[in-house]
Amino acid sequence: MKKILIAANWKMNPVNLAEAKRNFDIIKKGVKNIKNVETVVCAPFIFLSSLKATGSLKIGAQDCFFGEKGPYTGEISPAQLKNLGCQYVILGHSERRRCLKEDTELVNQKIKAALRAGLQVIFCVGSETKKPGKEMRYQLEKGLHSLDKSVFINLTLMYEPVWAISTTKNKITASPKEAVEGSSYMRKILGKLFDEKTARKVKIIYGGSVDSNNVKGFLREGKMSGGLVGAASLNPYEFVRTVKAASLD
Repeated sequence: MKKILIAANWKMNPVNLAEAKRNFDIIKKGVKNIKNVETVVCAPFIFLSSLKATGSLKIGAQDCFFGEKGPYTGEISPAQLKNLGCQYVILGHSERRRCLKEDTELVNQKIKAALRAGLQVIFCVGSETKKPGKEMRYQLEKGLHSLDKSVFINLTLMYEPVWAISTTKNKITASPKEAVEGSSYMRKILGKLFDEKTARKVKIIYGGSVDSNNVKGFLREGKMSGGLVGAASLNPYEFVRTVKAASLD
């Protein structure tokens, strides 16, 4: 049985290393006895070297570049992340698409590079509208271009209803039923890109204002394999509560 995946996305937080280490230590202590959840903290690059994975608590990054090394000012390679002890990386998050104009072809290059380096990839597939459609199909087709179905051993998909994430103005809270609609649409597209068996087995997690109050609903009714926790992960105690709630599913 696959473990539930609960990942914290700290985004551009906190402002100093002392707070990052404090929050991480609280999480480490809080989840140390939880065995059925793979817990990941995706922290800003500048803190990664000071955070150490232990047991079922893993370290992740929020992005990476597609090159291994070279003249790419300001970029971080998957190999550098791996060398720091990272096991996971988030790619294609809607905030990078919106704020940095990151397109899916670039995300595809990053996915390939991260997989070559031995990282576990969380590939975000977002929808601006409540009804899943061509936007998500495009992201899946282009994001997974020229990749074999074997990559899903190391690649997790995330359904990201952009209209429901905490940073969206006038956000609407998504229901587990809407999460099912999103993941079902993704599996439909995956069935066409690969095959039905692969589509059924692909791990899909949910990312849209996940917290300790709703995570069980997304896992049970929403039939998700986990969640990416944004705003709620900035409070380490709330994040621990979310992991514990998931572990009781």
